[in-house]
Amino acid sequence: MKRLKARKCLKRAAVAVEMAIVTPVLLTMLFGIIEFGWLFTVRSTMVNAAREGARLGALQGVSASEIVDRTNELLVPMHIDDNCSVSVQMPTEAAPNVTVTVTAPRSSISLLGNFFNMTSGDITGSASMRR
Repeated sequence: MKRLKARKCLKRAAVAVEMAIVTPVLLTMLFGIIEFGWLFTVRSTMVNAAREGARLGALQGVSASEIVDRTNELLVPMHIDDNCSVSVQMPTEAAPNVTVTVTAPRSSISLLGNFFNMTSGDITGSASMRR
């Protein structure tokens, strides 16, 4: 009878140790998946905003400030408009394309901040259309 109790105690202890080892790994994977999904969504939003800005820029008589305003309007729903910088390259004789680039530092967009210290660099979305 005492042997059975001793085995149960050892089993419980082994389960507790296994749980203590596995839980941090699983939580790290979970937060990594959430972080990657968020960064993917933000980048997709930035590309779509740049595309809309380039569409507007393809029209005659549109100024660069109007393109920047339209691009920023599309960044507002994701609450990333304050962190992003929008640059517009207007068409010239040599290059008849309007290019809109939206850039944000990854550390200001990340949900985890610099927790894993892998959030250096920028996230960029760009689009170009012919005028």
